[in-house]
Order: sequence, then C-alpha cells, then structure tokens
Amino acid sequence: MTIETTTDPRFAGLPGRPGKIIAVHLSYESRAAQRGRRPAAPSYFFKASSSVAATGGTVERPAGTELLAFEGEIALVIGTAARHVALATAWEHVGWVTAADDLGLYDLRENDKGSNVRSKGGDGFTPIGPRLIDARTIDPTGLRVRAWVNGALRQEGTTADLIFPLAQFVADLSQHFTLEPGDVILTGTPAGSSVVEPGDVVEVEVDAPETGATSGRLTTTVVAGSGTSFDPALGSLPAVNDTQREEAWGSREAAGLAPLGLDPALREKLERVPVAGLSQQLRKRGLNNVTIDGVRPLHPERKLVGTAKTLRFVPGREDLFASHGGGYNAQKRAFDAVGEGEVIVIGARGEAGSGTLGDILAIRAHARGAAGIVTDGGVRDADAVTAVGIPVYTVGAHPAVLGRRHVPWETDVAVACGGTTVQPGDIIVGDADGVIVLPPDIAEEVADAALAQEDEDAWVAAQVAAGNPVQGLFPMNAQWRARYDAERAGS
Repeated sequence: MTIETTTDPRFAGLPGRPGKIIAVHLSYESRAAQRGRRPAAPSYFFKASSSVAATGGTVERPAGTELLAFEGEIALVIGTAARHVALATAWEHVGWVTAADDLGLYDLRENDKGSNVRSKGGDGFTPIGPRLIDARTIDPTGLRVRAWVNGALRQEGTTADLIFPLAQFVADLSQHFTLEPGDVILTGTPAGSSVVEPGDVVEVEVDAPETGATSGRLTTTVVAGSGTSFDPALGSLPAVNDTQREEAWGSREAAGLAPLGLDPALREKLERVPVAGLSQQLRKRGLNNVTIDGVRPLHPERKLVGTAKTLRFVPGREDLFASHGGGYNAQKRAFDAVGEGEVIVIGARGEAGSGTLGDILAIRAHARGAAGIVTDGGVRDADAVTAVGIPVYTVGAHPAVLGRRHVPWETDVAVACGGTTVQPGDIIVGDADGVIVLPPDIAEEVADAALAQEDEDAWVAAQVAAGNPVQGLFPMNAQWRARYDAERAGS
C-alpha cells in the first residue's frame, strides 16, 4: 500500500494529502449517553484537507470566540480503494490507523445546521499523527484512544465502547462513493471532550494495548487569534447560547451554568399551589400578561411544574420548509436536548391548523425526563400522545403534519406562546385551569404568598360552610382578620 507523498509539512503524519476527510457524528456509547441521543445508524460530515495539521503545531482560536473544543479520535487511513465492499472484508481496505484531534468551534455550530463546514473546517482543526500503525498488525476491536490537556488525562475510550464497529464505517461509506487511497475517516470521540483555551496543550494517542502498537502522542497548542476574524457583511457571526456551552464543555457544571430544574423545595411548593393562586399573586405585583391562553391539558388531573426550554416555529413557507423543515431540524433538536424537569414550550402563533408534535416526540421528551410540553399549536396523534402520560397542553388536535402551517426555526430563544412571552429558564406551572409563566427571580416570594393565601382561603371557606355570611368575611374585615390571626397564632 503506497500513496504519492507530499513535502507539505501539514501532512507529515499521513502518507500524503487526503482527498477526502469524513468524520462520524456520534459513535461511542459514552458520548451518546452524554448527549442524550443514540443514533440508529452512522451519520457523517466532511472536513477540508486544508484543516490537517502535523504534531507539534498550533491551532488558533479566532478572536471573539470562546468555545473551541478538542475531540480525541481514532483515524482510519484508506490503503486500497473501496466501493461497495462488504462488512466482512471492509477492514482489508484500511491501510493505517493513527491519532486525530477533531477540533471544533461551537460558536459557529448553530449556524452550520449540522454540516460543520465552518465550525470544524478551520485551518489546523484536524491534527493527525504523529505515526501510522499498520492496520494489518492490529485487531480493530482492541484499540484505545486517549487525550490529555496540559498533562491531565481527559478522555479514554476503547473500540469495545463503539456503537458501530470501525469496519462498518468503511463498508457504509463505500455504498455511496469510492473511498480512495489516502482518504481519512475520523471515527468519533468518546465522552470527555471539552473546551480548550489559548495556552492549553492537547495530546492525543491511539494504541493497541495488547500489542504495544502506538501512534505516539499527537501534540497541539492552542493560541489566541488577533484582530477581527469575521466580517458580518460576508456571513453570519459567531454566536453562543447555553446549549452550545453545555455541549462544548460536556456538562452544565463544567460550563459554569446553573443546574437545570428547580430547587426541590421550590418545586414542592409549586406542586401544592394552584395556578389561580399564582395568578392572583402575580397580579398583585403588576404582572397580568403571564398566562398562556387558549391551551388545555390532555391530562387535567396532572400538575405541570418545570423550567422552560423553548422552540419557535415561523409561518409555513415552502422554500423555508425545504431548507429548515427536513433532517435534524430545530424541532427534533429541541426534543433531543430537553433536560430532566424542563418543559418544552412551543411558540406556534396560536395556529392550530397542523400538529406541532406527535407521539414519537412526546415519547422522546418523556424518556428524557421532561416535565411536560406546552404548545399554542395543534397536537397530532392526540390519543397516542395522551397515552404517553407526559403532561401536554395544546389548543387542540389536528391530523396534519408540521409542514402544512409551520417551519421549525430555532430553539432556546424567547418565544410568544398563547399571547405571552416565554424565555428559556422561566418557570412554567399548569393545572386544570391553565398554564402560567412565573419569573424565576420572584418565584419563591410568589409561591410563599400563594400558599399563605391558600391557607387563608381555606379558613374562610370553613367559616362560610359553618353558616357565616360572606359580607365582612370575604375579604376579611378587621374583626375577622383578628380572629383569623389569633387562631393561626394558637395553632
């Protein structure tokens, strides 16, 4: 297996400049568990050969960005052309194995819509090497990949943890195009990938522990970019949100973000307070436009309490649905990313002329531990959605699919739902009366006041039931108030 060589130092860790670099999205069980989604089949993206770098080099984090993340990976280098090869013989077409660092800039990931063209295509974003391991001398099921940052071990995974065997990537890709000698397949990363900053040194090594074969350590130093890196007149600028920070760092805690979900003590209070009581207290504080109007529960007997994760639909337009409606769109991303105790709040402009979710997505939200779903659009397969058991509020059922009225546009932004604004992280409370949005900064105060009011109302109801007139009792005059306070003090 020989390939035309090059004197370009960027490709010193390879037989030559690769014609194609194909990277796998999710391939390790540990990474899938971390991301909360497990693929049924491999999926891929391309990286430019100009992104390759040799060991000992630097990679620039562009000015104005914050989320450059490393990913230690096993790289396969094709030795002989592969087209329509069987799984059983696919490994025979792999010439070498080595280490790679599939660097990515999460600041650009959202706008790449899964293609990763810009977020992973930068110069120096694919260090490979330093040495090639002859694929004929190793067992592909017995490989290990490790990554260190500043000498501390940050990643360790073995091919025993792969969702798909390495040979499957070769066989699968060969169904679609010819894998040519020198092409590189980056086979995904295990859990542990995280953000690196200027000054950090990342090392990646692939080895076969049983034989001692090793790629050696692939070393890359992160440096800071200078000046203005991106021109807004030419394309979209880098942008980050908490979802990207969490995925780049590997967890909310590592990203320095507050844990999702409510304080257990506050949640317990909100479970006991009716929405009507919260509405009364919010009105006293000047907040009148905090109800999500027009939605009714599929489970009136269930209480809904959680924090908002938002999804915005825009009005249906055929060309926009063609570009944003298919594939791994914003709707699917929202349901795949919803966290435990979160409520997916869908802004659908009150348009009930098509479904905004169906039973599959309801099942996904339920499996992720979501607290519920609120949509001011329709629900498709309403009986099946109801059977899932997760609390769902909707304007009604409709049999049509999403594309009839809506285009799934974006997640984790402020949305209009049922005539009010919902921001990510707002507290959502629902019962048979409806759904209310509770600003987090006054939630404890409002919950305590509502509970106190509930106790007072229960006492008044008992007095009325005992035959006392409403006049002077509801609301309480000074005499009844003194009696109430005295009884509470003595209880």
